[in-house]
Amino acid sequence: MTAAAPAGLAAPAPSRQDRAMQPETPAQDPPQTAACRRFRLPDEAATRAFARALRPHLRPGDVIALSGPIGAGKTAFARALIQDALALTGDVEDVPSPSFTLVQTYRTAQGEIWHADLYRLTGPRDCDELGLEEAFATAITLIEWPDRLGAELPARALALGFAPDNAGAARTVAARAGDPRGAAILAALPEPGDA
Repeated sequence: MTAAAPAGLAAPAPSRQDRAMQPETPAQDPPQTAACRRFRLPDEAATRAFARALRPHLRPGDVIALSGPIGAGKTAFARALIQDALALTGDVEDVPSPSFTLVQTYRTAQGEIWHADLYRLTGPRDCDELGLEEAFATAITLIEWPDRLGAELPARALALGFAPDNAGAARTVAARAGDPRGAAILAALPEPGDA
């Protein structure tokens, strides 16, 4: 924990360990800009369509950080994106959640895709042996529970915060670009339901 600062002095910045151990926060409502967009997905079919709309814009080196509570749609989104990429070459493959394996990899015409679920890990040190640093440079990387990476998560990551709506299977995705490329990707995405 960070110590309180004496009166008149700013508190020290939280240490890397403090940041890594903070619980994941639910998706916030960012302002609608090229770098921040909000998408309302009324059901799982809309979540799959959103993933299929994002997939063609991705290339090796892109990192997608998927946050939100259990059951918010992170895995459904990742599964749809991966299956869409596999379909480019006619491949049909089961895409399980990597909850227990931690990382699943897929070879696609678009490049290698890594899907990591870091829920069971406690912090960046637990992630060291997963090979994610290399994947961040050479693959399309989908990371569920990215808070476990702490400062190891690339600043350029496209953050998608999933939050369930009160209306059944609906969810809201708060998207935030980490760099100009991510902002261009967000700007190119259609609103859910647009053809």
